[in-house]
Amino acid sequence: MRWLIIFTVLTSACTQDGAQLGTPFMSPASGAGTVFGSAASAQRRGAVEITVKANFADIIADIRAGGGPILSEAMDTAGIPPRDRPTRIIQLQSNMGLYQSNPGALVSTLMVYGG
Repeated sequence: MRWLIIFTVLTSACTQDGAQLGTPFMSPASGAGTVFGSAASAQRRGAVEITVKANFADIIADIRAGGGPILSEAMDTAGIPPRDRPTRIIQLQSNMGLYQSNPGALVSTLMVYGG
């Protein structure tokens, strides 16, 4: 048991999102599922980041316009359901001051909206 706790602490210290590793009292299957889920989330985040940074000015213009093809592409990549998008666009518009000079904040927001 002691080695399992030490391993968990050391492993979580080596990740950027150690909280998603779970506790040593979880079953190994659920812990492995969480780690693989984190890998999928990191891959999706990377794709969203590439889309946003490559098309940042166009995405900002689409947000101001209330939607557009490049913003839709970013939302598709982030996994935002189509039924949620009108509300999310309004939220993005209301926080435009935060996003217009910070692509990282926009990436994080899209990831949160995408679940």
